[in-house]
Amino acid sequence: MSTAVHHAAPVVVDASGWPALDPGWQPGDERFVRAAGQAGRLLPQAAHDALIAFADDVPAAGALLLKGAPVGDLPATPPAPTAPTAKGHVSEMTLLTAARRLGQPVGYQPEHGGDLVQNLVPTRAGADRQVSTSSRVDLMFHTEAAFHPHRPRYLLLLCLRGDPQAVTTLSSVHEVLPLLPAPVVDVLFQPRFRTAVDESYLHGRTNTLGPAMPVLSGDRARPSMVFDEDLMVGTDTEAEAALHVLGDAVRAHHIGVALEAGDLLVVDNHVAVHGRTAYTPRFDGTDRWLQRAMVVPDLAPSAGDRHGRVISTLFGE
Repeated sequence: MSTAVHHAAPVVVDASGWPALDPGWQPGDERFVRAAGQAGRLLPQAAHDALIAFADDVPAAGALLLKGAPVGDLPATPPAPTAPTAKGHVSEMTLLTAARRLGQPVGYQPEHGGDLVQNLVPTRAGADRQVSTSSRVDLMFHTEAAFHPHRPRYLLLLCLRGDPQAVTTLSSVHEVLPLLPAPVVDVLFQPRFRTAVDESYLHGRTNTLGPAMPVLSGDRARPSMVFDEDLMVGTDTEAEAALHVLGDAVRAHHIGVALEAGDLLVVDNHVAVHGRTAYTPRFDGTDRWLQRAMVVPDLAPSAGDRHGRVISTLFGE
């Protein structure tokens, strides 16, 4: 773990003893999700209690790191997120078991066809872009799906194969807020910011800015934050200036975690923004391989935009 300046570290919990399970169904099958929920009772007590505590009272870093989670036997890292792989579903079961302790796992139709568990691997085409398949550029700090009306509350990242160069960066609103001047905080609480849509959700449609919204909301002492360093803009010069102050504070005040195989990082998407440092993939089957799951507290709010567990909101023109 490394940090630019002092920033609270994620809570770290030893998850040794987590059983390696594969129920036999595909992860998108509701029977798989149900089995994952039932498997929660088999979790090591430390891991189970850490997930419950995280949902009840998020720590200052806005993140929890479970170490020693099972990932199963691995083939070569796939060349693309949706490329078929000859692997079982132990890692998917691990992710969805943790997800069900926190709420309801969902997929987003534009992202990998709505898969509940998504592979994050480097690709040559994405190397220099602000997308999850990038490698040669730093992935800028962002709230996951900041533009989305049904953005996830929790982001789960399970490392199947690590790379010490690739550091996942985190910056918590609870840590950054004290660094911001009061007038800037006042502006950030006002609906004077708009966010463009991530290119992975557009599929060729023209990008548009979403409705005006605040960056900070809720309790002024412990607010929620929605921020995207790349896609968010202020609606006026004062708002744009406040956004730059926040961005400078986040870049100067964060912590980094180089995920290793069996590390499961849980991020409260209302509290911490995340990114990743650049790294050099080899494209030889040994590259970094993460799997991602996204969780909402309740399925009901997205009912009009959802088919099963797949949220299908369309963006762009």
